[in-house]
Amino acid sequence: METPHLQPETEWRSRVERVRAGRSLKPTHWPDGAKAAVALSFDCDHECFELGGGGETIGRLAWGEFGRRVGVPRILEHLGRQGVPASFFMPAVTALLDPDETRRIAGGGHEIGLHGWIHENNSHLDRETERGLMMRAQDVLTGILGRPVRGFRSANWDLSPHTIALVKELGLAYDSSLMADENPYELLIEGVPSGVGEVPVEWIRDDAVHLLFNRNPATRPWTTPDDVFTIFRREIEGAVAEGGLFQLVMHPFVIGYRSRIWMLDAMIEHARSLGPVWFATHEQVADWCLAHASA
Repeated sequence: METPHLQPETEWRSRVERVRAGRSLKPTHWPDGAKAAVALSFDCDHECFELGGGGETIGRLAWGEFGRRVGVPRILEHLGRQGVPASFFMPAVTALLDPDETRRIAGGGHEIGLHGWIHENNSHLDRETERGLMMRAQDVLTGILGRPVRGFRSANWDLSPHTIALVKELGLAYDSSLMADENPYELLIEGVPSGVGEVPVEWIRDDAVHLLFNRNPATRPWTTPDDVFTIFRREIEGAVAEGGLFQLVMHPFVIGYRSRIWMLDAMIEHARSLGPVWFATHEQVADWCLAHASA
């Protein structure tokens, strides 16, 4: 068993320095005088929520299928009515199961981002295996869309020591898996600026943390949709007050139910009530911040 307290300084420093937050990319201003940016995202895990963990349970595959069959169409309808773009992070196997879904999402003016091959846990992979899966996933999504994807989100936000270096190697503009800030920042790899932006996530800004029921690992929803909306609303208000970014992660098979989908409209409408805000994809946020960083 590893004994961290016996590690020499060179060891614990090297672990910390593999990937760090570099300069802030909080911009000097947002487009068109907006007070803040709002970046909504949806992880289309669908059947890969089960497949990525090595499962094949029919009921759990059907649960994922709800995200495809009901959740995504419902989300697209609400976003379309509100005129708001979003980012959809897609495992390659999800896209291969229904390429038309991927095209419909992109056709609605939304971004498609990489989300692994089959929602695998990158922290369990060696570098070459992880690299191969990321490249295959990139090829699949590029082939379906007819243009490159530019962002990456690691499944379950589990990264290996190599993930961010691979994001850079693949020529991607940004990652959205890390939590060192609430506003975008540049990633350092072994202390060196990478040129890769981070559009940071956080567990409290994730619908599944509050609303997902799962037998294994055992999780139970502990907050009502009204209480979850209160958390998200306060995050929006804080972002506007600070002139920063409100970023949110949702899942079609979590947020897509009748008793929850109202939160999507409510968040959009509340953000608008606070003054001019910029609704943007993660790609747009990353590009703007890299070009207009204040630091």
